[in-house]
Amino acid sequence: GVYDVRNSLEAGKDEVQLKIKPLGRNLGLTQYDIGHQVRQAFYGDEVQRIQRGNDEIRVMLRYDRAARESMQSLQELRIRTPQGDQVPLNTVAEIQIGKAPNSIERVNRKRAARITAQVDKAIANPQAITAQIQPAKPGEPIIAKFPAIKSDLDGISKEMAELAVNFIWGIGMALLLIYVLMAVPLKSYGQPLIIMSAIPFGVTGAIVGHWIMGLTFSMMSLFGIIALFGVVVNDSLVMVDYINNNRQQGQSLLEAVRYSGSRRFRAIMLTSLTTFFGLIPIMFEPSLQAKVIVPMAVSLAFGILFATVITLVLIPSLYVLLERIKLRFSKQNELKN
Repeated sequence: GVYDVRNSLEAGKDEVQLKIKPLGRNLGLTQYDIGHQVRQAFYGDEVQRIQRGNDEIRVMLRYDRAARESMQSLQELRIRTPQGDQVPLNTVAEIQIGKAPNSIERVNRKRAARITAQVDKAIANPQAITAQIQPAKPGEPIIAKFPAIKSDLDGISKEMAELAVNFIWGIGMALLLIYVLMAVPLKSYGQPLIIMSAIPFGVTGAIVGHWIMGLTFSMMSLFGIIALFGVVVNDSLVMVDYINNNRQQGQSLLEAVRYSGSRRFRAIMLTSLTTFFGLIPIMFEPSLQAKVIVPMAVSLAFGILFATVITLVLIPSLYVLLERIKLRFSKQNELKN
């Protein structure tokens, strides 16, 4: 399911690669010392600058052209040790011909490689692939060979990870605002919780909807779930408010619940079904432009459908349970007084 895999360190031109040998380290040499002396011999070291008119000419001390183009000259290059001795380069360093990267990228002053790929969502799940490769586990061969290596996400995967953190804050703020807006007019701390109990079932419906439609969760799916919070409470709010009005008119608890359920059944079902069928054209729209909002439509449509069934069954039951608990506590307070 993964294709078009690219590496920013793609091989470019040939280059000479030097790796210090144990003998070189024993002589007090470092990788920098060897590289610096080789650079002086082949690239040159600036010894002076000569001014000619408006131009400044740099005078470089280095091998002649014929020597600079010969591998034999490199192998026979004499490297000066900290003790002042001179040894052949091939005795203190391994000389290999390798491929140089086309470009060198650094992140926070550290060498970095960018690996990109495309995922066919019809075959593979991008989130599952990301979970397999990130983060790199200690037991993997690449960590055993390069202990200092670090990896991080970028692109859509990084945006999804950041969105997950922001999504938690968004959920918290949305639920808090919904609770406050309902607690004030209802004059109750418990009834808003009953109304909001339909939200988890709406989220379940959104997940099942993605499974039915064969879609993977995306950023737009999460946005649809946040929007779903404000929609699924509508039917529950209508039910609870109707029960409260009937009780204020003198009906008993069970009578008000049964009457409200029968009277509001048609309105709640029609509201939810019209919303669901209104979103069907978007869910089955094959055009490329609509593919972006299809996950959001699926979250809304199936979330509302599932929450409606819960509203007609669970909300009246929870309402009766809450009122009976309140009644029991009020009787206990009366007995104490």
